[in-house]
Amino acid sequence: MTAHRVDEVALPPETGPWLLPAATPDVVADAPWLRPDFADGAGTLRLSSHSFAITLGGRRVLVDTGIGNGKERANPAWHDLDTDYLERLARAGFAPDSVDLVVLTHLHADHVGWNTRLEGGSWVPTFPNARYLTARAEWDHWTAADLEPPRRQMFRDSVHPIRDAGLLDLIDTSAGPTEPVPGLRLLPTPGHTPGQVAVELHGDHLTALITGDAVHHPVQLARPDIGSCVDIDPALAEHTRRALLASVADTDTLLLGSHFAAPTAGRVATQEGTPVPNSAFRFNSALAQTY
Repeated sequence: MTAHRVDEVALPPETGPWLLPAATPDVVADAPWLRPDFADGAGTLRLSSHSFAITLGGRRVLVDTGIGNGKERANPAWHDLDTDYLERLARAGFAPDSVDLVVLTHLHADHVGWNTRLEGGSWVPTFPNARYLTARAEWDHWTAADLEPPRRQMFRDSVHPIRDAGLLDLIDTSAGPTEPVPGLRLLPTPGHTPGQVAVELHGDHLTALITGDAVHHPVQLARPDIGSCVDIDPALAEHTRRALLASVADTDTLLLGSHFAAPTAGRVATQEGTPVPNSAFRFNSALAQTY
């Protein structure tokens, strides 16, 4: 199994205080291992928008598709981007026509944007030969919700076109983890959104876990009680985060953070003697990208 982090864009410094308001500079200072990779000297969090591109059992798999180019977005950091994401993806060996499977951990604008690209004035699937997977619970939630205009726009330009092309598959995770293809399991991790999943990958000698937005930033390992301002169910999100981290702590499982700045990959270790109840963790970064 070979995994690549395919960068789209580094998120601006304002993202951290907005997304994780309780992760103050004082909190960052209490976890010195966050510097310099995951926070700067002033305690400002570093976050990234990227995908994971994986070769697995002969398949080319993409996990999440970032923000996308030319999308009309309410968040200024996401609005009308013009990046070379597709060129980076192709350099990693994942030309759009060669992708077999796209896994969407959840249906937020910064995870579905490159589902589509603008062609002849219309939004068309970027990966026309791929099946796009997301959890049925995620789809059911958003299709039943009264969406605000920016989210309706996101569904129109990045989600509905893949459904209309017949490329979207809804996976039932209500009974627990499910394995849509050999070596790849979807783990229900609700809270941030109702149907969010983490993605577990099994190579010949190693297991890796892609977090989705169950964990946005390594500061949440040191302080699992810190949630995101956009968590739909903050209490459930914290419970999910603690359970997910505890399941991989002190094991060989490699954690791949969906918004972690480089080096992005690492192993979770229990951190003793912290004031956070119900245990806290730290992140031991791993630079290798071939597993």
